[in-house]
Amino acid sequence: MSQLALRVKVGKLESLTETPTHYCAGCEHGTLTRLIAAAIDDLGIREKTVMIDSVGCSVLAYNYLNFDHIVSAHGRAPAVAAGLKRVRPDLTVFTVQGDGDAASIGLLELVYAAKRATPITIFLVNNAIYGMTGGQMAPTTLEGQVTTTTPFGRDAHLTGTELDASKLIASLDGAAYVKRTSLAVQELSSQRGKVYTIKHLLEAKKSVENALKVQARGGFAFVELLSTCSINWKMSVLDSKRFVYDRMVKKFPLGLYKDSFGVEKE
Repeated sequence: MSQLALRVKVGKLESLTETPTHYCAGCEHGTLTRLIAAAIDDLGIREKTVMIDSVGCSVLAYNYLNFDHIVSAHGRAPAVAAGLKRVRPDLTVFTVQGDGDAASIGLLELVYAAKRATPITIFLVNNAIYGMTGGQMAPTTLEGQVTTTTPFGRDAHLTGTELDASKLIASLDGAAYVKRTSLAVQELSSQRGKVYTIKHLLEAKKSVENALKVQARGGFAFVELLSTCSINWKMSVLDSKRFVYDRMVKKFPLGLYKDSFGVEKE
């Protein structure tokens, strides 16, 4: 069999519980939950993994991911993760945070965890809005984008421009691995009409696993994952997927921003 053949794992993942998720239709938070579980199973680290749950749509992940969790205050997950890693360096410690949680309320904790080269992993779900708390403008909200606090669209003269978290973290010398990918399926045209590719999902899975590998080697890893929020964007599920590739990737280009350990080449 070719070495390039896909290995398919069927059946239940050990790192997933059987609890149905609460996420809205079309939301990629559930997708990321499964990708994380698959990566942890593949690496064989479930019994030595701890997730730090912050406030946001990901906070209920302790119901879905079958390993230890610590719930932190809003935005403070990197600080809690750093503290745990210092007293238990043998553990794999990671967070899943929204763009408002990590890039606004908790930006200081995120920046200093990276600056200090803390060997933890941060997964940032960027859906350009505050999801759980009512659809307010986030640091990543696009210019002109309508939210509950920018009903006429984000005005850069009043609120500044979008924060590029991956570019910011990659500029810090303590960060070892920084990558931005997408959790949304992409619509393509074909001779038979519209089709949807999952190539970005496969890239996201690879990125999640690589970020955990970097932590095992003593590095700080940060993966930003573009996502949708069709409810707060007030779009259909399919329109929200199109928005990611029509608008978001132009402001937040996908790609590898830093790879000090060279894990992407392995």
